[in-house]
Amino acid sequence: MPDQRRRPTGRSSPAVAKLGNPVPEPAVTAMFDAIAPAYDRMNSLMTLGRDAGWRRAARDATGLRTGDAAIDVACGTGKLAALLAETVGPFGRVEAVDLSEGMIARGRRVYRDLVQLHFRVANALALPYADGEFDAATIAFGLRNLADYEAGFREMARVVRPGGTVVCLELSLPRWRTYARFYHALFRRVAPLAGAIVARQGGAYRYLPDSLDAFPSAEQLAATMRAAGLVDVAYRRLTTGVVALHRGRVPLRG
Repeated sequence: MPDQRRRPTGRSSPAVAKLGNPVPEPAVTAMFDAIAPAYDRMNSLMTLGRDAGWRRAARDATGLRTGDAAIDVACGTGKLAALLAETVGPFGRVEAVDLSEGMIARGRRVYRDLVQLHFRVANALALPYADGEFDAATIAFGLRNLADYEAGFREMARVVRPGGTVVCLELSLPRWRTYARFYHALFRRVAPLAGAIVARQGGAYRYLPDSLDAFPSAEQLAATMRAAGLVDVAYRRLTTGVVALHRGRVPLRG
């Protein structure tokens, strides 16, 4: 995964990107509680099924092995957490945390047979775990919901051991300006419509495209990870740039 910090974007990144999600935390949590029953179905519909491949790429980026420990932050219904659990096996450990009780309840039901996977309601900005407790931390499509992006990365880095990895899978905008405008405009129309038809939550699904407004570019997000103390930060774009996969390493001590 080459570091692309100097690669031109082909579009004008905002001079000042958002530092965090301005929507109040309780409102975001309530929204995800409401859409939890249809969340997975909506993701597959809006991504034409490609979200499964993106999560596999995130899993592979962690470098996890059998017996390792990992944490999936803002886990939603636990799809990525389940992939991590299958990777570390029954003698490993995966903690899946989210503020939405609805998402956590659904994850517990769906993946109750994975004994190494544990779901817990917890705040990504104040994880209830010790320093260096995990070999890797992941966050997939959840960073945009945090009130402070850098603090989120800093907290993930805190609970990962020195030399461990932090992986972020997040929506992005394509590099080329014309395509980026077309994609964003289409996303703004399709997400609420699909939400209204499938989940009866059109209003909630207006939040998703809105959350991309002034969201850090892939380059800016890499800089945010470095500011949080991560090293060897690199990223790659997936599916023409509509998604970016970032990886950083917790520095070794001394």
